[in-house]
Order: sequence, then C-alpha cells, then structure tokens
Amino acid sequence: MPPSRPAADLLNPDELEFVAIRAQGAGGQNVNKVSNAVHLRFDINASSLPESIKILLRQYRDHRISSDGIIVIKAQRFRSLEQNRDDAIARLKELLTLATHVLPPRTPTRPTRGSQRRRVEGKVQRGQVKALRGRVTE
Repeated sequence: MPPSRPAADLLNPDELEFVAIRAQGAGGQNVNKVSNAVHLRFDINASSLPESIKILLRQYRDHRISSDGIIVIKAQRFRSLEQNRDDAIARLKELLTLATHVLPPRTPTRPTRGSQRRRVEGKVQRGQVKALRGRVTE
C-alpha cells in the first residue's frame, strides 16, 4: 500500500551525512585549495523511513545505491558549498520519488481487427519481397 505522503517529505535531515570534498574540473588555483563539492551519504537501513519504502529503495536499480543500502550522491555543480548541499538534497529527494513511484497494473487489451489485418498484410508483402529473391528460371 503506497504511503499517504511522498517519500521525499519523510526524509529526516538528521539522517543525512555530508562530507566536503574537493571538486573536479576547472577552477584555477582555487580548485586545489577549497573543498566545495559534497558527498551526501544516506543509509537506507538505518533511516526512519517506513519499511515499505526501504524495500522499494533497496530494489531500485541505480548506481548511486550500494549493495549495503547506502545512497551516495556527489554534488559539485556549483562553486558554493551550500548550493552543492542543497543540490545533493534535491537529487536525493528526486531519487526517492523515482524509486517509490509504483505504476498502476496494466489492463490487458486485445488487438483490434484493423491492426491484425495490417500485421498480416505486412507479413504477406514481406513474403512476396523475399520470394522475388529466389532463383530466376526461364
């Protein structure tokens, strides 16, 4: 049964662990001195999320989720540490939203008569093209 609130709203800020690291890429001399990038670590198993959401998160296939159930997000888009922290939190919330979105069950439908006819006509036409590729006899 899906939760009444989105999973992103259930995040407890105290469960997020931030580590400031040096950003990669351009930045001149400053890039080697200042740690403006952020690693956000979120332990799914130790979190206060409901068990149903934890299961969905662990089953979700994403390279940011380790086999131990720890989500690691690296944010280095901005030159400011605070902006990178906010960006990492926003990306974590987006990941939670994607992982907990459950598609409605598909209702099976039958092919229409027109689609069946077009399919058979296409197969017949393809067979005629292939028949013309055979040996030429006089």
